[in-house]
Amino acid sequence: MKLGEALTLRSQLQTRIEQLRGRLKASALVQEGEQPPEDPAGLLAEFDDVATQLERLVTRINHTNLATRLPDGTTLTDALARRDALTLRQTVIRQVADVAGERQQRYGRAEIRILPTVDVGALRRQADELARDRRELDGTIQETNWSTDLLE
Repeated sequence: MKLGEALTLRSQLQTRIEQLRGRLKASALVQEGEQPPEDPAGLLAEFDDVATQLERLVTRINHTNLATRLPDGTTLTDALARRDALTLRQTVIRQVADVAGERQQRYGRAEIRILPTVDVGALRRQADELARDRRELDGTIQETNWSTDLLE
């Protein structure tokens, strides 16, 4: 199995767990004399099985990420951390630029003027550069995910 396939399977297992969680919550309490919509014991057993599958799969994914290197020599784990940091930086810088770039409505000269304290254009350019770096890194990560075999 390729790493990319394992990541897709992980997502499916996480979705399945959320579905089971909802079904368990709906079956946990009933009015006296009523029956639950589904057997809670069966749902709990199914949940435990899916959680075990997810745990094993995530362990294998993590081992693979630690052992896999990108073309520049960076481990996949380090690249994922870098991508997360780029996303965080881009998001915050873009939010600051958006707030500072908003036009302030003044209805008369007596109202207080609100002025930006940052260079909005420079921040937008910086956010665009971070977005480009993230896209490039994400492309390399995706390519690696689909060409790397999942470790045992």
